[in-house]
Amino acid sequence: QVLLVESGGGLVQAGGSLRLSCAASGRTFSRNGMGWFRQAPGKGREFVATIAWPTFATVYSDSVKDRFTISRDNVKNTVYLQMNNLKPEDTAVYYCAAAKYGTGTSRSIDYNNWGQGTQVTVSS
Repeated sequence: QVLLVESGGGLVQAGGSLRLSCAASGRTFSRNGMGWFRQAPGKGREFVATIAWPTFATVYSDSVKDRFTISRDNVKNTVYLQMNNLKPEDTAVYYCAAAKYGTGTSRSIDYNNWGQGTQVTVSS
């Protein structure tokens, strides 16, 4: 079992930036695809980005493409989400997750370890 802990959320004005971190413990996730999802109030969980192993290939949702960047540091057992040019519609609880396999996907069903989430609030 992998324990994932997100950090870096907070309140930011529109146009600002935040960097989320997700630290894994319990076992290494170096061979797993990793993903970020988010859930806004009253809405379902939404795919944000994923990064695969061993290719480090990335996929983004259309809503965050060209603004967000996912990366991973397998030595530190940490995955990151750099969020730039934030918009009020990015307000949500952000979750990181470890996929069952090396390939990262946009489907939450393909992930079997989830963090507790970190709140991101973007004011207009």
